[in-house]
Amino acid sequence: MSAGNPETSIGRILVYQPAGTGCGPLIDALRQVADVHLEEEKNAAVSALKHEHFVALITSVPHILQDTPKSAGPQLNVVLDSINQGVCLVDGYGRIIWCNAKFTEYSGEVGERIQDLCRDIYRNANTGWPTSHRPRSISLVSPSERFFDATVTPMEDPLGDGTLLVAVVTDVTRARRLQQKMDAIDSACRELVRLDGGEANRMDVRQRLDLLEKKIIQLTRDLLHYDNFVIRLLNRKNLKLDLVLHAGLPIEAQHVDLFSSTENNGISGYVAATGRSYICADASQDPRYVMGIENARSSLTVPLRLHDQVIGIFNIESDKTAAFSEEDRQFAEIFGRHIAIALHILDLLVEERHATTGRLADNVTSEIAGPLGDILADASSLMEDYIGHDDLRLRLQGIADNVVKIRECIKQVTRPVGGILGGKPSETQIDPLLRDKSVLVVDDEEIIRQTVHDVLSRYGCRVELAREGHEAIAMIQRRSYDLVISDIRMPGLDGYSIFAEVKKIRPDCPVIFMTGFGYDPTHSIVRATPEGLAAVLYKPFKVNELLAGVRGAVTA
Repeated sequence: MSAGNPETSIGRILVYQPAGTGCGPLIDALRQVADVHLEEEKNAAVSALKHEHFVALITSVPHILQDTPKSAGPQLNVVLDSINQGVCLVDGYGRIIWCNAKFTEYSGEVGERIQDLCRDIYRNANTGWPTSHRPRSISLVSPSERFFDATVTPMEDPLGDGTLLVAVVTDVTRARRLQQKMDAIDSACRELVRLDGGEANRMDVRQRLDLLEKKIIQLTRDLLHYDNFVIRLLNRKNLKLDLVLHAGLPIEAQHVDLFSSTENNGISGYVAATGRSYICADASQDPRYVMGIENARSSLTVPLRLHDQVIGIFNIESDKTAAFSEEDRQFAEIFGRHIAIALHILDLLVEERHATTGRLADNVTSEIAGPLGDILADASSLMEDYIGHDDLRLRLQGIADNVVKIRECIKQVTRPVGGILGGKPSETQIDPLLRDKSVLVVDDEEIIRQTVHDVLSRYGCRVELAREGHEAIAMIQRRSYDLVISDIRMPGLDGYSIFAEVKKIRPDCPVIFMTGFGYDPTHSIVRATPEGLAAVLYKPFKVNELLAGVRGAVTA
């Protein structure tokens, strides 16, 4: 026995089918609209009809009615016409001898195909084909490009010696077209995240972003059929939604500042804060709507997710009211996930260029350090030899000054470019939380030491550097620091040894570990964490990750 949905059920029906007659698909269809009571024994079916109330009796053995009350007469057509599937019976000649109302609707689309299939089944069936033969399922496409799934099952003909075929046909056009669109989005989004290595390497950050913008504009129009969109990325430092890409957004709307918040920051701020998509059916009536395209009437906003973390929002707008459906929302969410991946890949390329440029600067500086040092040494020596020759000493001093300028010019030329949210020159920005905080950075790689030094100095820290653990311990013994940032794996002392010495000498001084690719050969992180380790930075880390860790450590 199986009950249908109480809200849509037409009542209880009795199905009497002797075992092995193979009416499973028909019974499954009935269970969608009724509470089905199935009996396979004649006496049990007769007893149920006499003592229970049913709105209909369905059976392929009509003589059972001779033993039942007249009040339990069958209403087979009423029940089968309520099913949202086409059902028909086909005889041994491939003729449709009965069908329900839904199949009548389909008959022009699939009737002939069903009859051809049944004739083929009969032609290929062996003599005495058992009614327990497994059902045969096929998919059909009609001339009007509608899609159907059909299941044909044999059943015993109660009025003769042959076998009838029961065909159950379901219209799956909507589901199939949705799948086709999903496949199109998946295929297109693979193109979105593909950045040719040679092509990307020849571009700067702005050019890469422009290329990504062109691809998103094209796919938004081709797949979602909309021309106006906005992409904002979440700045973790201040929770601001920075405008990165857009199409059709007027100048005044571009300068509207939005933050990740459920209040007073529009639909974009709400979506970024909650991680939930939002369909605005009528922009003039929705209090959360903030100005976007001119004459906007409705909008759809979905979060950009990367590893289940919201990194921004994707907003589409239309000049028509109620232009977006739940299907549009689902497609936009899928598209948004690919946009997030594409932006992440672009960010990784920027970071790779950043690291490559940094290594270039380090290599160039290393190569010319010796010759420049020799020039300075020679100039200084000559200046001492020619005391009293002011003109010559002045010229030698000019040579020394030019050497210093050469060093600074090389640093400027090889300075790495920032990430996708900027591409702008770095500017000094004093952070009140970091102002005058003394920080010791310990790492055996000069580029790491100098990079951390430059970043923290721009935000107001007083930074000192140590190349290895013993030097760091000596410096900690001489003065008190507000924070120590140390690599885990260095020659001499490892990360935990430095941590332990810091806590022994300055118990209140927080320590942050740095490590490449999560590598922790001495289990420094595991040992130091329960003893008060402030944070861990995994190389290569971003500037905002460094600043977040430092702020958290010095304010704990």
